[in-house]
Amino acid sequence: MNPQPIIDALSESMLTPLRWAGSVAQRLRQFNIALEGKSSGSALTDALTLADLTLQELLVAALRDSSPIFRQCRIEAEETTGDLVKFPKQAEWTLALDPIDGTKQYRDKTGNGYCVMLHLRNATNVVASFVYVPEKGPQGWWVACTPDRLVCGSDDLNQTANQVINSLPAITPANRPATSRKIYLIGFQSRDVLAAQQVTAAGLEGVAPDDMPGSIYELMASGEFGGSLIHSPNLYDFPVSLQIARHLGGDAVWVHNGEPVHFRETWLDDRADMLRLPGIVACSPNREILATLCHVAKNWNTDRYHTHAEL
Repeated sequence: MNPQPIIDALSESMLTPLRWAGSVAQRLRQFNIALEGKSSGSALTDALTLADLTLQELLVAALRDSSPIFRQCRIEAEETTGDLVKFPKQAEWTLALDPIDGTKQYRDKTGNGYCVMLHLRNATNVVASFVYVPEKGPQGWWVACTPDRLVCGSDDLNQTANQVINSLPAITPANRPATSRKIYLIGFQSRDVLAAQQVTAAGLEGVAPDDMPGSIYELMASGEFGGSLIHSPNLYDFPVSLQIARHLGGDAVWVHNGEPVHFRETWLDDRADMLRLPGIVACSPNREILATLCHVAKNWNTDRYHTHAEL
């Protein structure tokens, strides 16, 4: 199935609900809305709020009630709320939702880089990504990537969301600033800082989660970050980074063999109750950075929850 009609429908029908979801998130953040529910042992993974559940309910309802073409797609959603049974369990194309990426930062009010995310992919590639960062800039911030354009810029509530995204200048390899050497490290549990230190020792600049200045998607699109190194990335947010990297001439690869990432092989992380890719993945628009990250991490332990102190 040609994905372009789905991409067009997402642009027409889902940008406004993403913006609404961002507004709801900002309002709910003023209250104590923390919930229990995940037990992976990682504070970053286990953070869960009423906002995660509420925003997913809203976005799944928008997908259900807008274009009928969405009902031809599977939905992979980080939480369990929403009318998910209205969508097929098997389909060529998958719509993936992360209602709040960066929940711990959101819940603890330690930063404003959290975002609302929606993307479209098949078994091998990501073809559309829409990310809304509610508290960046005076009125929010967009990152959007389709086969034709990558854009990143400030929202304007005097225009429709679609008008704003269409008006933003396209980011290309030619006009994007020289790739930063900053690399986002996440998923190594208590070893995130150690992993960042080893990346820095290889000539890059490893940045652990607690030191991140914002959302990796807008930071990588704008050139402020050169990529990421992630242990067993989840299927709800990481694919957006993959699309941005590929759009700019790079890729996302498994570090043990350098092969491009695909979505045919996944595993269910029961501790975190989410689907993940196996192993360690390097992602960057810059092929030289990819080679360095693969060299650094190719022999690291591929068990996300191993108990050894070393990588």
